[in-house]
Amino acid sequence: MHQRYNLAGLILAVVVALVLTPLMAGAAPRAQIAFSSDRDGNFEIYVMDTDGRNQRRLTNNHRQNWDPSWSPDGTRIAFNSSEAKAGVADPRPHLYVMDADGKNLRKLTKHPFAEWHPSWSPDGTHIAFTGKAALHAHRYIYVVDADGQNLRKLGSEHEQVGWEPSWSPDGTRIAFVSTREENGWRYNIFVMDADGSNHRQLTNNDAWNFSPSWSPDDEHIAFVSTGDWKNYEIYVMDADGKNLRRLTRNPAHDLQPSWSPDGEHIVFVSHRDGNYEIYVMNADGARQVRRRTKDGSDDTDPAWFDPAFAVEIAPFAVAPVGKKFTIWGWLKQVDR
Repeated sequence: MHQRYNLAGLILAVVVALVLTPLMAGAAPRAQIAFSSDRDGNFEIYVMDTDGRNQRRLTNNHRQNWDPSWSPDGTRIAFNSSEAKAGVADPRPHLYVMDADGKNLRKLTKHPFAEWHPSWSPDGTHIAFTGKAALHAHRYIYVVDADGQNLRKLGSEHEQVGWEPSWSPDGTRIAFVSTREENGWRYNIFVMDADGSNHRQLTNNDAWNFSPSWSPDDEHIAFVSTGDWKNYEIYVMDADGKNLRRLTRNPAHDLQPSWSPDGEHIVFVSHRDGNYEIYVMNADGARQVRRRTKDGSDDTDPAWFDPAFAVEIAPFAVAPVGKKFTIWGWLKQVDR
């Protein structure tokens, strides 16, 4: 009798394993890259697996949608959307947020100015962005709560001009682009504390430098520069502006770098095949430059999310993927 029960238990365990294994495998979240593409006539937000497979459209509203930015927990995507067409009463872009599957689309802000370049804070409570009040006005960096409330402009009165904010993974600083008269009004990379104080200039050369992107360990910033004045290339520097080095060397334009959450790769946009497509390279720029989109249209604005490095929106939380816990803002994991 005892042997019969053991056999029955074994059979039941095998059946349960056979049923649950494909369900568990199918439910495992994948790392994804969100991006913009005009392959369907206007720019829409898409996502794909990091190897370029499983490309699918999230927005379908016949507007111009670009600049996707993942929330730290991967449940939402912020982006810009504009009715940028002739005869439209309000062509200015505004910030929108949707769920990661494209559902629950909603306009985040109701401000009377143009808005670009959303960047989530590492704790998921705020979004920094570029704002411009009028056609010929300066661009400024603003921060708004993730629900669209409590708008504030960052920086002191004489240092406010700036755009393309990129929040540091530890949540204490924001890198951005700005111009200063003493630098000949060239674009340079600056950094400030998250409250808008303590501005520091990181680049200071004869080139135009823009599109900063922090590495997950807070140690480096990738960016675009016209260092040789032949084309746009991707560079990286230490977070204090030292040890500047060039990553790409191609006759075509290379733009919009974004780090993988593990810090091993950089996804970027290049025109090296006749149109803008998305590529991935090793973080040191050596070898292994791989094309991820091949649709003949312009694919831009890549943003990488990996659920294995997800940060829950709480000061300290247990991540549901892989049973790993993460200290807010660090993106460093310890197996339980």
